[in-house]
Amino acid sequence: MLLRFLVMISLMCLAPASFAMGPATPACMDDVPCVLGDRSYHLKLPDDWDGTTPLPVMLHFHGWQRTGALPVKHQRISGATRRRGVLLLAPNGLRKTWDFWDSETEDVAFAAAVLEDAARRYPIDPERIYVSGYSFGSAMAWRFVCENGDGVAALLAVAGTLRQSEDCPQAPREVRHVHGLADTVMDFPVGPGGDETYPVALWRAHFGCMEGIAQGSWSAREFLTFERTTWECDGGRVSLDLHPSGHFIPHGWIARQLDELLGLPPSYP
Repeated sequence: MLLRFLVMISLMCLAPASFAMGPATPACMDDVPCVLGDRSYHLKLPDDWDGTTPLPVMLHFHGWQRTGALPVKHQRISGATRRRGVLLLAPNGLRKTWDFWDSETEDVAFAAAVLEDAARRYPIDPERIYVSGYSFGSAMAWRFVCENGDGVAALLAVAGTLRQSEDCPQAPREVRHVHGLADTVMDFPVGPGGDETYPVALWRAHFGCMEGIAQGSWSAREFLTFERTTWECDGGRVSLDLHPSGHFIPHGWIARQLDELLGLPPSYP
């Protein structure tokens, strides 16, 4: 599905650009959802976009009992994307949740269709597609890249995973995950022998990673410190940020990941 999307984007890039005149289909953004069949999604354009430059994209899955209307207004989500030239896409889950428990889910195809629909409205950079989510939405982001991740630049996952025993047929080029050690909502998945790197064991195995490298502490805000471990692997790159608190989207975490991925100086917000 994503391969089809990337081919479509490549063909569109060969055609004369008409995006400077605005979307070819009726406008939808922020609180006004984009209708896609019997479902919908929200989007947020970056600040100061010139109307023609291809846009990096962050596809973000909302948390349980939320909708895509929240991420496009959330300071720690859209506050990060809109300042960094990134188009934010926020699909709406059926009954305000996601079906990520196994591979037999229609939500993967729906999310791929969201990317395709957004590409008809705006020019998208196919080399910079990021997939993100929070809580149940983070598990859904894992499921999406597990089933349809070839071509995704990075997974940016916040406080939610799949079972580490999953066998993923596809994968993004890079995985970045953050989790609180005191999380009791999507419980921190401690591994055998108290292994605190277990939240990314699936991807470490998938990519053939060797020993992790402790990168030390970092923080975007003085009240929350992360401990980062990274793995350079044969098939991709993995990083895990741990903090001592609970279940939330950490201030500045998404922003810092985008800064690093886009080659921008780290900043807040």
